[in-house]
Amino acid sequence: MAEAAPRLSALVHDLFGTPLPVRLRAWDGSEAGPPDGPVLVLRNRRGLRRLLWRPGELGLARGWVAGDLDVEGDLFTVLDRLSGFIWERDTPHRSLRDPSLRTAAATLLALGGPLPPPPPPPEEVRGRTGGSHTRVRDRRAISHHYDVGNPFYELVLGPSMVYSCAYWDEGGSLEEAQRAKLDLVCRKLGLTEGQRLLDVGCGWGSLAMHAAREYGVRATGITLSREQAAYARKRIAEAGLTDRIEIRVQDYRDVRDGPYDAISSIGMAEHVGTVRYQEYARQLYTLLAPGGRLLNHQIARRPERNESRYRVDQFIDRYVFPDGELSPLGRTVTTLEGAGFEVRDVESIREHYALTLRRWVANLEEGWDDAVRLTSPGRARVWRLYMAASAVSFERNRIGVNQILAVRTPEGGASGLPLRTRTWN
Repeated sequence: MAEAAPRLSALVHDLFGTPLPVRLRAWDGSEAGPPDGPVLVLRNRRGLRRLLWRPGELGLARGWVAGDLDVEGDLFTVLDRLSGFIWERDTPHRSLRDPSLRTAAATLLALGGPLPPPPPPPEEVRGRTGGSHTRVRDRRAISHHYDVGNPFYELVLGPSMVYSCAYWDEGGSLEEAQRAKLDLVCRKLGLTEGQRLLDVGCGWGSLAMHAAREYGVRATGITLSREQAAYARKRIAEAGLTDRIEIRVQDYRDVRDGPYDAISSIGMAEHVGTVRYQEYARQLYTLLAPGGRLLNHQIARRPERNESRYRVDQFIDRYVFPDGELSPLGRTVTTLEGAGFEVRDVESIREHYALTLRRWVANLEEGWDDAVRLTSPGRARVWRLYMAASAVSFERNRIGVNQILAVRTPEGGASGLPLRTRTWN
């Protein structure tokens, strides 16, 4: 008798006090839950065992990456409904002495089978040693994420090769929105011909190229990814900009050739880590000339009521950004001020990142067969889940993204900024 889905659905209702918000289809063909909308598919008992041995997001992620879990219909809708149901619920702690919890565990064992836990999918990062955010460990973490292969990133990001939040107007293409973001950064930095720009975490060189071509600066870009650096150098040579741009494979801690007139840090600080962020801010301050500007573009999480309870997202940490950390906006501002910066402007562009991620997911889905060929089925599934879940998190205000403009204000207090900064002239 096909009964796995109804039993699981009833179990969820008993544990959470509310029905599962999506329809569930189990490996035996049974279904349960609301008839409308997308379907969460549990393809085999192994997926259930993953959840039994690793309850929560890591078990779900392993099931998804391995193909034990799937979605029929709109993935964004499933993630949106599950966000409100699981991650945003203030669920009280349940003791193992709770009879209902023990009954639930027995039911799961009966359905999933008392076999050992399945091994994690090969895409998962394992075996990290030593303290976090050493030079060696940071280099390995960056390689895990960015050295997936430049053709894969071309497929997902499109011709702009910009891997950060675009800046949207009504309508328009991803390429136009990314160009608008690059230009916004340059205008906030007040770039003028002949200035020196340091782009920390320069990616595939898009910002350095825009700044050199449109504003006449001499740019230095640094990255820990050798694949990114090789790709950026090739693009720069093809554009005839090698006399204005230098790309280095270099740790930010090792930059010694300041002062620079301006520094951009776009989607870089998330990799630095809480234990290093003060050091990072002080290093950028040291590298800036008096009167120089820093544009820090960074994803932020919402502060916890009790910050000691904050835990890194296990899926992101194991599969996407090893050792990556998000800080609340207030902590970032305080850290920059503690390093000596005068923070002059903060702009939240949260909705813009949701739109960007949805376009990246569309690119991935449209080129799915090529994405699998360029990486692996598991790696492509990692990216689809990561980008779709991130889009939903931005839409639901679980995370945000902010551009912080800070100045190394010289003695005497003349910031060099216009009186009405939002004109960015």
